[in-house]
Amino acid sequence: MNAADIMTRQVLIVRTDSSVETAARLMLEHHISGLPVVDENGALIGMLTEHDLLRRGETGTERQHPHWLEFLLGPGKLAAEYVQFHSRKVEQVMSKGVVSVTPSTPLTEVVELMEKRKFKRLPVLEDGRLVGIISRANLLQSLIASASANSVAVSDAEILQQLQAELARTDWAPRAMLDLRVTDGIVELHGTITDERQRTALRVAAENIRGVRQIRDYLLWADPFSGIVADMPDDDIKPPAP
Repeated sequence: MNAADIMTRQVLIVRTDSSVETAARLMLEHHISGLPVVDENGALIGMLTEHDLLRRGETGTERQHPHWLEFLLGPGKLAAEYVQFHSRKVEQVMSKGVVSVTPSTPLTEVVELMEKRKFKRLPVLEDGRLVGIISRANLLQSLIASASANSVAVSDAEILQQLQAELARTDWAPRAMLDLRVTDGIVELHGTITDERQRTALRVAAENIRGVRQIRDYLLWADPFSGIVADMPDDDIKPPAP
């Protein structure tokens, strides 16, 4: 999936000359934590987030420095902080140097950016034009939509094929030691594992296949060093309710 598949297309924005109060009201009214900032030509030049508004003169939360540190910082740095904490214009409070993605950016890259840079949202630009915004909430909505799609009925052969394909993409699944069977949407796990964490992972892989109604675990655990084999009791598992 790409950014275009889940992004919000109707984006609330503020202008550079908008007031901080106006922006804060928009965030509260629409339950969002950040707004793209555009200039008079509609070009994206920054983002205003809740973080930018944490330290404000109105709330008495502006940062205070000890005198020795103020001397080291110098008047320029202190003046810039004063503007950040007291200016009523969005342009002087917003975060500049905006990181963006395109509609074709894979979701894996979107998530990597969010994790690495601690972002909650990313603007989506196409040919320099703001066409959407993708947030952590969009990712959660996508998760819910994908989970709902799993309720669609599929054949046993399709379930088995999808499960085998999923395991083929992993490095942990002992595929040569597994015997997977599917009957009436019930997945039976037969074979041998060498680590109990493989059991859990196999169950999760089966649970995520569309049409799976139940999982029956007949897996044997074998110690890779001693060769001792333990027969685990059958454990019937149903996929989580949608």
